[in-house]
Amino acid sequence: MLRTERLTLRAWTAEDRALFAEMNADPVVMEHFPATLTRDESDAFVDRIEAGFEARGFGLWVVDVDGSGFAGFTGLAVPRFRVAWMTGRPEPPVEVGWRLRRDAWGHGFATEAARAALAFGFDGVGLEEIVSFTVVGNLRSQAVMRRLGMTRLAFYDHPVEDRDPLPSVAYVLGAADWRHGPRPSR
Repeated sequence: MLRTERLTLRAWTAEDRALFAEMNADPVVMEHFPATLTRDESDAFVDRIEAGFEARGFGLWVVDVDGSGFAGFTGLAVPRFRVAWMTGRPEPPVEVGWRLRRDAWGHGFATEAARAALAFGFDGVGLEEIVSFTVVGNLRSQAVMRRLGMTRLAFYDHPVEDRDPLPSVAYVLGAADWRHGPRPSR
C-alpha cells in the first residue's frame, strides 16, 4: 500500500472488480484504447495484475481517493509487447500507467498517484528507468507524463492483436533524473 496527500494506492478487492468493469465499459474512458472491455476481460485484467504483484512485487494498485473507494488504477507494469524503442534498454521494461473513472479526471489524481508509483519503482525496487506510453492522440496522458518529468523517447506503432497498430508515443524517466531533476507540480 502506498499513500499520498489525498490518495491511497492499495490492493484489489472483490468489490473493485465490478467498478473496474464499469470503468472499462465506458467509451469515454476507453476512447484511446482499441475497444471497451467486457466484464470477463476486466476480470482477466485484474487476474494478470494480481499475478504481477506475486511475480514481481509491484503492479497496478487501486487508486482510492480519501477513502471513498475505487477511482481507477495506477502503478507499475511490464508491457506484454516488444517494439524497436525497447531495444538496448533495461529488460524487462517497466511502465508507469494509469486509468481513472471520468469523475476522477481533472483533479491531479493521475499525476499524484503516478508520482508515488515512480518513487516506489526507483527508490523501493531500484529500477534504472521507467517508461510510459499512449496513443498520439491522448494529450491528457502525455501531459501527465511531462508533469512527471518524463521526456519523449519515440513515436512508434503500438501492436494490437487482430487490428492495425496504433500510432503511439513513448516517454522515459531515468533514476538519476528522478532523484536530481526538477519536480514539476501537479
